[in-house]
Amino acid sequence: MIGNNAPVWFGGDYNPEQWPEEVWADDVRLMQRAGVTIATVGVFSWAKLEPRDGEFDFAWLDRVIDGLHAGGVKVDLATATASPPPWLSAAHPEILPVTAEGVRLGVGSRQQYSPSSQVYRQYATRFVRALAERYGAHPAIAAWHINNEYGCHVAQSFDDESAAAFRVWLEARYGSIEALNHAWGTAFWSQHYARFSEVEPPRAMPSFPNPTQVLDFHRFSSDALLECYRAELAVLREVTPDIPVTTNFMGFFKPVDYWTWAKEVDFVSDDSYPDPADPLSPAFAAMTRDLMRSLRGGQPWMLMEQTTGAVNWRTRNAPKLPGENRLYSMQSIARGADGILYFQWRQSVAGAEKFHAAMVPHAGEDTRIFREVTALGAELSTMGDVVGSRVASSVAIVFDWDSWNALEQAASPAQLVYLDEIMSWHWSLRALGVTVDFVEPGASVDGYSLVIAPALFAVPRSALETLAAVPARGGQLIVGYQTGILDENLHVQQGGYLGPLQAALGVRVEEFAPLAGPDLRGTGTAPVPTTAIRFGDTVRAASVWTELLHADDAEVLATFTEGLAEGSPAITRRSASGPASGSDAPDAAGGTAWYVATRPDTATVYELLLDALGRAGIRPLLDGKNPDVEVVERAGTRWVLNFGRAEATVTVGEDTVTIAAHDLVRLPVA
Repeated sequence: MIGNNAPVWFGGDYNPEQWPEEVWADDVRLMQRAGVTIATVGVFSWAKLEPRDGEFDFAWLDRVIDGLHAGGVKVDLATATASPPPWLSAAHPEILPVTAEGVRLGVGSRQQYSPSSQVYRQYATRFVRALAERYGAHPAIAAWHINNEYGCHVAQSFDDESAAAFRVWLEARYGSIEALNHAWGTAFWSQHYARFSEVEPPRAMPSFPNPTQVLDFHRFSSDALLECYRAELAVLREVTPDIPVTTNFMGFFKPVDYWTWAKEVDFVSDDSYPDPADPLSPAFAAMTRDLMRSLRGGQPWMLMEQTTGAVNWRTRNAPKLPGENRLYSMQSIARGADGILYFQWRQSVAGAEKFHAAMVPHAGEDTRIFREVTALGAELSTMGDVVGSRVASSVAIVFDWDSWNALEQAASPAQLVYLDEIMSWHWSLRALGVTVDFVEPGASVDGYSLVIAPALFAVPRSALETLAAVPARGGQLIVGYQTGILDENLHVQQGGYLGPLQAALGVRVEEFAPLAGPDLRGTGTAPVPTTAIRFGDTVRAASVWTELLHADDAEVLATFTEGLAEGSPAITRRSASGPASGSDAPDAAGGTAWYVATRPDTATVYELLLDALGRAGIRPLLDGKNPDVEVVERAGTRWVLNFGRAEATVTVGEDTVTIAAHDLVRLPVA
């Protein structure tokens, strides 16, 4: 990865094979003009580089890489294995993926391979070895880029080879068929297995599939993709041990557990495409940047792909307005990125992505987009002091891929959306100018003064014990509804909902009472069901969830005012150092634990967070009144960004700042 005080990486995917060779020299000229420092090359070049089985044509790529090197542009060389060439599928149709309904997918798109296909892996690693041996010593190569967006289109395959691999995976996980039967609860619906050979993937079936079988297939499929990555990684480590390796993640991507994957890359890379037409996009993008920074414990990361303007896959592809490209880029830098790259360098004239914006658009260099790109490149070239620096945070949100998959399964208490539960807390913290790290369940949280666990639905008991220790050591803990409901096998937690968190919170959950309403995972146009809670002397709005809760050893801060849960606690608070009391004063001797049994309105969340932050000794940098504005501290600078379409004046710490629409201000940290 790039070192401290080196230039920020700036560039994008470069696909010269789409263009006549006479264009290549002009590409280098324009890259120099735009301040490009690195180009990702070869992402979808396998068919061009190996036009026939075992026949490699590297001559054209030699000229491309030599030309970039001569122009001062580094290369992030992709292994090109994301899209097998048609000749491979023609010779080995068994590599093609199969849907849960038994449909074998065809050729003519991309990612047309089953993750468990050994034939695919053999051909991919053979090609990667040839590539590494050809270019491993080339001075232009700054990094390897394995495959592309693993699982984007084919996250799971239900073919027979995948089924066999799934059985091997299960036997390694459980050791015996008796252990699998216990974990899957196969006494229900006569699902008992006598041997592993009887087990199948959760293909299309008459009714609800076994929930743990479904979760295990998610886990297996993420691991199968990871094995594809590892196979290529092993070749690169052998041939080019000194060149860093990455693959591009896709933000909050449900099918792939990035906590596991992040351990296998030298630096995290992310592809991010916020919708300019969605007012929540800046907040969601901020949350995604925080996840990417957190995946490797705060290490700087790379924004590997974004767009300069409009994408091509939405029903209406809104372009980024003037200033938004720069603003989203600077948001990434502020939240820990050391590089800003795009898909792609030159806009395609054919194929499925010809209407996807690029650094050089169809209209050429005399365009708004290219002028913005050039200005951004010049600005980033002055920011070498940021490279390598880290972003500090005293607040952590626990994020879990297993809980995500389990919570959104069918036959659950309600059709909750896991990311909505996470964002409801992150959104408010961002509006208060408080930077957040994410942590995986069971990881140490000793370095955080405030820990928040929303909808941590299905985790081992040990992970809940780690959280229960937070208030005992003097920290602040906020737990949201649907936390600690199931263990890692999707069995109800021993001792009831919340498991070992019951004592730390001083509450127990008797019964769920999710609010009735339309499908919350529908079109997004249906209203979210609401309720009311009494918070102190006022009645506040709440939504999504209620439950019958008993506060056995906790102070009741709010109660439900209607429905089955009327009169039941909605928000509780418990001091770890003694019996519940009505005192609002922070307790220096011990921490505090809150339980929130609904989704309160924004004002109530702010009050709760301000209480917790105050007890944690964390001072918010913003007052939360303008959610279009965010502030992050990095490299001795406060980055204040205004994503609104109007000028904003805000107080940031001790400073009053006026920021133009779609602009930012950098302030020195006092």
